[in-house]
Amino acid sequence: MDKKRIEELLKDVKAGTLPIAAALESLRGLPYEEIGYAKLDTHRSLRNGFPEVVFCQGKTPEQAAQIVKKLAEHHEKIIATRVAPDIADAISALVPEATYYPVARILIADKTRADKPAAAKADKYIMVLTGGTADIPVAEEAAITAETMGSIVERSYDVGVAGLHRLLSQKDKIMRANVLVVVAGMEGALPSIVGGLVSRPVIAVPTSIGYGANFGGLSALLAMLNSCASGVVVVNIDNGFGAGYFAHLVNK
Repeated sequence: MDKKRIEELLKDVKAGTLPIAAALESLRGLPYEEIGYAKLDTHRSLRNGFPEVVFCQGKTPEQAAQIVKKLAEHHEKIIATRVAPDIADAISALVPEATYYPVARILIADKTRADKPAAAKADKYIMVLTGGTADIPVAEEAAITAETMGSIVERSYDVGVAGLHRLLSQKDKIMRANVLVVVAGMEGALPSIVGGLVSRPVIAVPTSIGYGANFGGLSALLAMLNSCASGVVVVNIDNGFGAGYFAHLVNK
């Protein structure tokens, strides 16, 4: 249950249109709801400002669908990550407002989408960059996460160090961004380049894209952790969600 719904609940009790017993029943699920195979944190949006996010990898379609359905009963927005097509179908059957983004493997249940206002100033945006086209799924996970939370996101993909002129052609947008998410595999050099250009925070995301010595993203991760550019922080390999979530916190 989010802050807005609790405020409405208290107003109804104060106005006498909702009995106290009914209000207590609505609050019974705090701080979590037990459904056997999961304990749903319905209190998280009050603590952290955004509801619990569902990591679907490893869950059955039925489990993921029921978890998203239950959370959607308490919150206006739900994010599900690492969503395979069969899980997306199962969730969509129970949650009609769900939208699936197959490239990012992310699903958004947003009851406010139809009348959603601009949530942020147009001059206060997150810039998401990728080294290559193969990094786009991780970048889209970051971008869609940040947009769902309320940030404006600009994208520029395939601007890696193998052709630095492509990155420099985006310099104006890059320099105006409030925070940047830089996604790269291979040798993971792009965040250091961007970090040396801007005065804003850079969130580096290593991906598992690369040949054998990339070690599934480990070489990119170590390169980013050893960046000589100031203002660069690093999230885990392929963790677009974590980058997008943190970028929104910085942006707001």
